[in-house]
Amino acid sequence: MTAMADNPQMRVSDFEELAQHQGEAARLEFLYGKLGVKAVPDGDHREIVRWLARRILPLRDELWLYPEVDMKVESYRKGRARADAVLAPDGVYQGQGDWVDPESALMVVEVTSYDSDTTRRDRIEKPKAYAEAGIPVYLLIDRDTCETVVYSRPYNGVYSMTVRLPFGEPLELPSPVGITLDTQPLKDLVR
Repeated sequence: MTAMADNPQMRVSDFEELAQHQGEAARLEFLYGKLGVKAVPDGDHREIVRWLARRILPLRDELWLYPEVDMKVESYRKGRARADAVLAPDGVYQGQGDWVDPESALMVVEVTSYDSDTTRRDRIEKPKAYAEAGIPVYLLIDRDTCETVVYSRPYNGVYSMTVRLPFGEPLELPSPVGITLDTQPLKDLVR
């Protein structure tokens, strides 16, 4: 990852310009100096984010689960990721531009897509990029393996704690989220 990050395909400002003019078939990301394409969410993908919002928001009404957030990530905010959802204080992104700083995020959420890049993007690059950005919790809802993966305690650019649980097991989201969810409904939202 560092070789590409040291010699990126383009400048971040050029990427932001390109991303503004993309079509609706895909969403562009820029991680570790490499341009990537993220599939547009399908119906079950959107339902998973809706399910999560319906469970979290009644328990933490001072927060909001923002869908599809464009974030500055990596060390020194050099990367650009399109998070499926971000849990943050209600109203925190008012007045911010297209690519928001991650300091207000309590948790970032990714739901795997059924595409060839999901392993590299969601399981390798994003945990590193989100940890480097200091986001306290990264929740990966992995539809390929039918499990949730909770990354937490970012330290020196990596998450020092990782917990994997199959769908159906209680999911404990650590501080600063601090809630437990029943993941049984996720079994009905995979192919």
